[in-house]
Amino acid sequence: MINTLNDFIREYKKIVDMGWIRTHRAGPTGIGKTLEDLLGIVENNIDGPDFGEYELKSCRINSNSMLTMFTLSPLPRGANTTLRVNYGYSSEFYDNYEKVLHATLSGDRFTRIADTGHSLKFTCKTDGIYIESENGVENIYWSRENLKKQFEKKYKNKFVYAKADSRGNGVDEEFLFKEAWEVSGFNYDSFIKMLEDGKIYVDLRIGQYHGGSKDGKTHDHGTAFRIREYDQQFLFTINKKIV
Repeated sequence: MINTLNDFIREYKKIVDMGWIRTHRAGPTGIGKTLEDLLGIVENNIDGPDFGEYELKSCRINSNSMLTMFTLSPLPRGANTTLRVNYGYSSEFYDNYEKVLHATLSGDRFTRIADTGHSLKFTCKTDGIYIESENGVENIYWSRENLKKQFEKKYKNKFVYAKADSRGNGVDEEFLFKEAWEVSGFNYDSFIKMLEDGKIYVDLRIGQYHGGSKDGKTHDHGTAFRIREYDQQFLFTINKKIV
């Protein structure tokens, strides 16, 4: 059992020396399950430390898998409806003429929105992140204060990131654990830089209610800020290699 960071370092070095290790579970969560088993950490879904004051994270070095950092609707009130009506498109899943808007936006390029003739991206300013269309910057945004609050709520603990090469698929996947990093402290400047560089994406998932009293009205399925697993550690102020 590990209780301290030194305990983790000692046991993780043993795992590194084991070479290729077959996954203990098929699928995306296999790497985390395998590492926890090897370290003697009981799997749980509680948002809190896995040992001492640290939450354990793991990722495949050679993977492009994306994860959701958090969801946060844009401002001002009614922004999602404005986006859906002005830039959305009709969907075959609905038998009315209302629109939906499902799109992945980045800060380094425009994204074409289906066959609407519109394109969207986001642009970073001092006070927050704004939606930009082919016509210019819109008054639809996520404030700096709300972004920081949401991130710090999600990542309130200290973290250890374990990284591994992987090969094979499903139940035959194997991991070669190679290094580990201690990270903590949200770095807003790094967050903005990664947004601007196209390393963080914003998924707009704006639909409509189908049936009932809300039929045709805007349904926010959760606007998600997403990042590649491997890049997540670079969002933090303290980023120190420990193995």
